[in-house]
Amino acid sequence: MTDFQDAIAILGGTGDQGLGLALRFAKAGRPVVIGSRKVERAEHARDEVKAAVPDANVLGFDNAEATRRARIVIISVPFEHTASTIKGLKEVLQPEQIVVSMAVPLATAVGDGAVRTLGIWQGSAAEMVKTLVPKGVEVVSAFQNVSAHRLQDLDHDVDCDIVVSGPKAAREEVTALCALVPGLRGINGGLLSNAKIVEEITALMIGINIRYKLPEGVGIRFTGLPDA
Repeated sequence: MTDFQDAIAILGGTGDQGLGLALRFAKAGRPVVIGSRKVERAEHARDEVKAAVPDANVLGFDNAEATRRARIVIISVPFEHTASTIKGLKEVLQPEQIVVSMAVPLATAVGDGAVRTLGIWQGSAAEMVKTLVPKGVEVVSAFQNVSAHRLQDLDHDVDCDIVVSGPKAAREEVTALCALVPGLRGINGGLLSNAKIVEEITALMIGINIRYKLPEGVGIRFTGLPDA
């Protein structure tokens, strides 16, 4: 069983980045609910987390059931599947919940390269998500720029800042999740409209990884900030 208020659902927790977050949050002691379109894939990811973190409180369900079991719902699916995933949750999401958008509109969605982004009519993928969730559900942008490889490497800290954008109360709650992962620091990114900038940085970072041949992935840091 999981506590709704304390649990974190990760839809797309079967992918590299989603699985990395599931591992880190489980290691920090938070209940984790992994969601997937196919229950079998969610259960397989659950077993991977249990193998790496034996005392993890982790469950695996289809996306709808995973969403029902947690107040914070992280959407970690490719951009081209983001809208359909959210639309499939309209009857499940409740006003008390927070949806975290990790989506980046990479041009791979139309067969181009990952070093470019697509123009989004709403401004950003996160703002698109906001137009799709039921009234009263808060949307926050976060976790786009953290390396999946570094998240899954539980023996080392993750050297990266996370820019968190969205409504103040929800933003602060998601920022607090960053502190659960050693080496992550949540940065106040202001309004959800700033997600566009963060999403575009992801394409830049992918290009840097390619040019410098860094499969483990680079991270970003903001200097000069007061200590948290």
